Amino acid sequence: MEKMGTAESELDELFGQKKRVKNPLVPMGALMTAGVLTAGLVSFRQGNSNLGQKLMRARVVAQGATVALMVGTAYYYGDNFTRKNT
Repeated sequence: MEKMGTAESELDELFGQKKRVKNPLVPMGALMTAGVLTAGLVSFRQGNSNLGQKLMRARVVAQGATVALMVGTAYYYGDNFTRKNT
């Protein structure tokens, strides 16, 4: 039987010593996107299409902000990582 926690050791083997960066804003953005999506779907189900449409637009904005945070973080830390190694 396999021990628990082997996935993390396999990830370490795959990526070696490269430091993984964690951004706490990305999971919060994902949760906010999921919350707005759920509220919009409930609103549509209850027949309030105007509110549902506004919530779907808000979901797109939240999702775009989350993706922008991911790209910005990757660019920032990727740029700093290459500068330190040269």
